[in-house]
Amino acid sequence: MIAQFSRRGLALGLALAVSASSLVPRIAEAADIGTPGEPASIAVHGFVSPGFIATTGNNYLANTKGGTFEFTEVGLNFTMPLTDKLRAGMQLFARDLGRVGNYSPKMDWFYLDYRFEDWLGLRAGRVKIPFGLYNDTSDIDAARVPILLPQSIYSLQSRDFLLAQTGMELYGRIDLRSAGALEYRHYVGTIFLDATSQTSVSTRVEDINVPYVVGERLLWETPLQGLRMGGSFQALRLDASLVFNGRPITIEIPAVLAIASVEYAGHDVLLSAEYSRWRLGVESTDPTVLPPGRSVSERGYVMGSVRVNQWLQPGAYYSLYFPDVDHRSGRAAMQHDVAATLRFDINTHWLVKLEAHYLNGTADVSPELNEGRPKSALDRSWGMMLVKTTAHF
Repeated sequence: MIAQFSRRGLALGLALAVSASSLVPRIAEAADIGTPGEPASIAVHGFVSPGFIATTGNNYLANTKGGTFEFTEVGLNFTMPLTDKLRAGMQLFARDLGRVGNYSPKMDWFYLDYRFEDWLGLRAGRVKIPFGLYNDTSDIDAARVPILLPQSIYSLQSRDFLLAQTGMELYGRIDLRSAGALEYRHYVGTIFLDATSQTSVSTRVEDINVPYVVGERLLWETPLQGLRMGGSFQALRLDASLVFNGRPITIEIPAVLAIASVEYAGHDVLLSAEYSRWRLGVESTDPTVLPPGRSVSERGYVMGSVRVNQWLQPGAYYSLYFPDVDHRSGRAAMQHDVAATLRFDINTHWLVKLEAHYLNGTADVSPELNEGRPKSALDRSWGMMLVKTTAHF
């Protein structure tokens, strides 16, 4: 079965790559529109990114205790300037992550983007969500050192939920002269979710929708070159009709997410840290099955990497996650993650990464992937090893 999934992922990736190469042999950056009087060209970029995960003690993300190759991403994106101020873009994406994806292609994001001035632009469509420093680039493996971004904030399990929203966004960059610059992004819309992908062994999701999502990100580019800091805010509500252990129930989950960010990138070094709190409420039609309540989770990390030479970049981070700030004791109430990565750039289009994790706690581990055992009964301390290779153009 694993070999079958791997062959399917490779075949899909090759098909996308061949399609792209038949369009253009080598495309310039999306912003380039050519010389006046000449037709604008379509910029085509893509990636094929298969990987392997193995864990000790607990299954995580997939059935990983014996090791699995069900860890593949394939993407193909197109951008095109339609005028000197208007551009369009889209990305086709498929992935396999344990029970998620199974290489079903989908429209990952798409947009129309009109930039009036540097300080004012408007995007509409399915637009990436600018939450924290890296959410809007989390689908680009070649743009970072770690295989897994800190999962306390950039959860791979919630990628379909957190990557993009369908609606509108105002954005811009304001030059503050000697005080640096301010980048802002304000958005409003909804998130379309596939109910079948949210279904588990004990819960069948009949319907799921997000009536609204609204948020903003402000980043200050300080006068010190390479240093930026800021914050993100997001408010949304999730409504769902589901069957839990044979009993129908309707739930509403309002949420408010906030994050503070700081990053320094310069002299071949990247250092970043983020701290976040997510406030969730639960309201249900059957309090005996799902009692109403409120909780605040705490999340954060510190991360660093350095470019040693053209082909080697080591990196490391420490990430923490407490699902309820008022209850921090016990393995199920926390998850600490210490990770180390080696990135090898074989050439300009091919890279290989090796990554190791030591984890303490089970707050982010799914009982569904562990024979239904509760988080409090899973291994408190466990390890994870990942290997990933990405070809991109």
